[in-house]
This record gives sequence, C-alpha cells and structure tokens, in this order.
Amino acid sequence: MLTRELLATLIIDFFVAFGVIIGGAIIGGIGAFLIGKPPLSVMHDLAGSLKIWAIVAAIGGTFDAITSIERGLFYGTHDDIFKTVFMIFAALCGAQSGTLLIQWIVGESLST
Repeated sequence: MLTRELLATLIIDFFVAFGVIIGGAIIGGIGAFLIGKPPLSVMHDLAGSLKIWAIVAAIGGTFDAITSIERGLFYGTHDDIFKTVFMIFAALCGAQSGTLLIQWIVGESLST
C-alpha cells in the first residue's frame, strides 16, 4: 500500500505546506516592515492564518481529495481513502512544522 510513488507524494505534500507557511510569513513580514507595522507580530499572525491554505495548496487545491474519498466510500476503493488521508496528514504536519518554526523565530507562542 505504501509504494515509492505514494511516499514521494507525501514528502512533496509535507514540504509544499511547509514552504507556504514559511514563505508566506517571511514575505508578509517584509511587507509589514515596508508599511511600518511590526514584522514579527505580522509573521506570527500569518503563520497561524495560512495553515488551511497551506494544506489546500499541498493537496492540489481542487476537489480531487473529496472525490477520491467519495470513490472510496461509494465504489469500494478503500486505497483511495487511505492515500488521501495520508496526503492530508502529511500536509498538516508540514503546515504545523512551518508554524512552529516561525513561532520559534518570532519568539511568541501561537496560543496567546
């Protein structure tokens, strides 16, 4: 079930979500600096609010994941469900890792 191709997809999904968080927060921090807002605070806020978009970008940004789950439920192709869940989980891990890295750089806790 865990083929080389699926493992490669999971790694790509992780790093795409990670990159969306890191890149979005850093570029947003530069923009905040240019307009006179505190960049670290803006980076902190962006890291938290970009998570869902990082996951969407990592899984393709379309309804393929939902149709894949539908196929698994209604047509009996359960491998599609597992692959999609693994892809979403890998993207979640990447987004969370990126958020934690930004949190570490900024020095603030996201729960505050």
